[in-house]
Amino acid sequence: MQLLVDFLPILIFFGAYIVTKDIFFAIVAIMIVAPVVLAGQWIMTRKINKMTAISTALVVVFGAVTLLLDNPVFFYWKPTVFYWALAVACIASHFIGEKTIVQRMIETASQGEDGAIELSKPQWRTLNLMWVGYATIAGVANIYVAYTFSEPTWVKFKLFGLLGLTLVFLIIQSVWIVSVSEKDLDPESDSEG
Repeated sequence: MQLLVDFLPILIFFGAYIVTKDIFFAIVAIMIVAPVVLAGQWIMTRKINKMTAISTALVVVFGAVTLLLDNPVFFYWKPTVFYWALAVACIASHFIGEKTIVQRMIETASQGEDGAIELSKPQWRTLNLMWVGYATIAGVANIYVAYTFSEPTWVKFKLFGLLGLTLVFLIIQSVWIVSVSEKDLDPESDSEG
């Protein structure tokens, strides 16, 4: 459900662009939809996902700057700024607090569920660094596509490319988590290590 909530504004942005071929109209559409989705999330759950809130704030700020300066390049930077801010937050969480930001996010998301992820502190740190790598690569890929390819290509990449990159990363992350969890459950791994 959260994934649909996170991607609904992007789907609206993409749809508005495909229908009108007008980046500014699509930006206005996402600037309206993103806060509405955030408010809907609050009304339904009485909670606000921090990542969604940060993304919404960036949509509104970068969208406003883009519209004021009549230059879409500012909006092209929004995903990159989001991903790089995530990478910096992940790095900072290695030094601030008891848990990494990724550990806090995953534990909050799986609160009360059977089979919650249990990793050692070094494994949480490794997973957190994996997120740093993912966020850095996603930010670089976004800005590379924005400056190298046409506007329609960037709009498609924003939806399909970044979503695809996220899904590939989540699969890699899941395989890694399962592999280290199985290793921890394997009694022979204690005697080998």
